[in-house]
Amino acid sequence: MLPKIFFGYFSVVMIVLSILIITRRNPVHSVLWMLALFFHIAALYLFLNAEFLSAVQLILYAGAILVLFLFVIMMLNLKEELTAERFIGEWPIGVALGISILMFIYFAISKFIQGPTGQYTIEAIKKETHTKTIGKVLYTEYLFPFEIASLILLIAIVGAIVLAKKKRSEG
Repeated sequence: MLPKIFFGYFSVVMIVLSILIITRRNPVHSVLWMLALFFHIAALYLFLNAEFLSAVQLILYAGAILVLFLFVIMMLNLKEELTAERFIGEWPIGVALGISILMFIYFAISKFIQGPTGQYTIEAIKKETHTKTIGKVLYTEYLFPFEIASLILLIAIVGAIVLAKKKRSEG
C-alpha cells in the first residue's frame, strides 16, 4: 500500500508542477518550478531503484540544463512579454484539441500495451547494474536514434547561437 501512496504522490505532484511551469508569467518562476519537478522525477527514479538515472537527472537536468535555461532567460529581453496578455481568446479550442489528441493517442496505443517482453528481466538487471544495462541497450540497439538525437541538439544549439547573435547585432 505504501508504494502506491508514494507513486500517487509523485504522479500528482509532477502533473501539478508541469501545469505550474507552463502557466507562470515570469520565466524565472517557471524555471524554479521546473527545478522542483526535476527533483520529484529524481526521487521517483530512486523509488524505482534506478539510482543512476536519479543521479543523472539531478546532475544533468537540475544542474546543467536549468543553468542554461536561466542563462538564456537572462540574455533575452522579456519585459515586453511580461506585460503582454498571457492567453488569447482561443484557449478553449486549444484545450479541446489537446484533449482530443490525448484521447487519440490513448486509443491508438491501448492495443499495444501488452507488447513483447524484452530480454532484460529484473533478475538480469540485478545481475549486471542498471548503468551497464542502459549502456548496452543505448549503444547497441538504439545507437542510430541516439546519434540522431545528438544531431538535433547540435542543430538547436547552433540555431540558438545564430538567433542570439542576430538579436545582439540589431539591438
